[in-house]
Amino acid sequence: GGDAGAGDRGAAGAGDAAAVGARLSGVGRVVVVLSGKGGVGKSTVATQLALALAARGHEVGLLDVDICGPSVPRMLGLEGEEIHQSGDGWSPVYAEDNLAVMSIGFMLPNRDDAVVWRGPRKNGLITQFLRDVDWGDLDYLVIDTPPGTSDEHISLAQLLQGCGRVDGAVVVTTPQEVAVADVRKEISFCRKTGIRVLGVVENMAGLHVPTGGLRFFAGPDRGQDVTTETLAILREKAPEVLKLWAACDVFPAVAGGAAALCEAGGMELLGRVPLSPEVSLTAEEGGALGDLPAGHPSRAAFSAIVDRLQEVLPPRPPPGDPETP
Repeated sequence: GGDAGAGDRGAAGAGDAAAVGARLSGVGRVVVVLSGKGGVGKSTVATQLALALAARGHEVGLLDVDICGPSVPRMLGLEGEEIHQSGDGWSPVYAEDNLAVMSIGFMLPNRDDAVVWRGPRKNGLITQFLRDVDWGDLDYLVIDTPPGTSDEHISLAQLLQGCGRVDGAVVVTTPQEVAVADVRKEISFCRKTGIRVLGVVENMAGLHVPTGGLRFFAGPDRGQDVTTETLAILREKAPEVLKLWAACDVFPAVAGGAAALCEAGGMELLGRVPLSPEVSLTAEEGGALGDLPAGHPSRAAFSAIVDRLQEVLPPRPPPGDPETP
C-alpha cells in the first residue's frame, strides 16, 4: 500500500489548489456528498450514486475522504485491495471497468485499525488524494466526506474552490429532527464556502418490507412469536396479502423532515429512499441498488434521484466540444 507521508502537512495552500486543478482537468463534474450527522447513510448514497452513474455508461471516480470511518471498500466488495503508485501518481482501485475508487481503507494493514491522526495530517492526506490520484478522464467524480463540518471539510472546500472544481453537493439526511438540525449546519457550511447545494436526499424514509418477510408477535408483552401460524393463516385465507409490501415510519418526521428543510431553505428534495432489509444487505455485501428486483421501492426511489441529479448536473461535453452553460 501507499504511505501518507505528506499527510503531516497543514492546511491546503494555493500551490496545492493549482496542482489539484491540474490533476482534475480530465474530470467533468465533481460532486461532494455531505451529511451533518453520522449514521444517516451518506456513504451508502455516495457509493450507490457512483454505481448508478457507472451503470449508465459514465466514467466515474469515487473518492472516500472519510479518514476515520472509511466504509466504501466494504460497500463495493473491495476490502483487501491495495493502492499502487506509478510515475503518474496513485492508481485507483477499479470496482468496475468504468468505476475507479480511492480510500484510506486501502492503506490500512488491518480493516479494524483505527486512524488516530490530528487534523493537519488528515488534511494533508486529503490534499494528497486530490493532488496525486491518477483518475484519467472521468465524467463524474463523487467524493464521500466525513460527517459534520470539520477541519477536513474546510480543507476540501478550499482545495476544490481554489481551483474552481466543485460542481455541487448532495446533502443526505434522515427524517428525524435530530438529523435534520445537523444538516441545516451542513447547508450553512455550503453557503459560507460557496458550494452549490444540488439537492437533499432523505434516506431511511420509512421501512418497506415484503409482507411475507414480517414477523408477528402476540401476548401481553409481545414475547410470543406467532409468525409461522400467522403466515399459515394468510396463505390459506388471504394469499394475495403475501404479495404486498408493508411500510411504516421508523423515524417520525416530527418537524416535517427533509421536505420542510428544503421548503424553508429554497432547495430541491431530490428524493426519499426507504429502508429495507435488501438495501442493508446490498450495502453490506458490495452490491448495487440497481440489481434489486425492478419493483423494489428503494431501487425505484434511488433511480429517480439519479435521473434528477443528471438533469440538474448533466455530464460536461468532452474537450473540444462547445461547453455547456
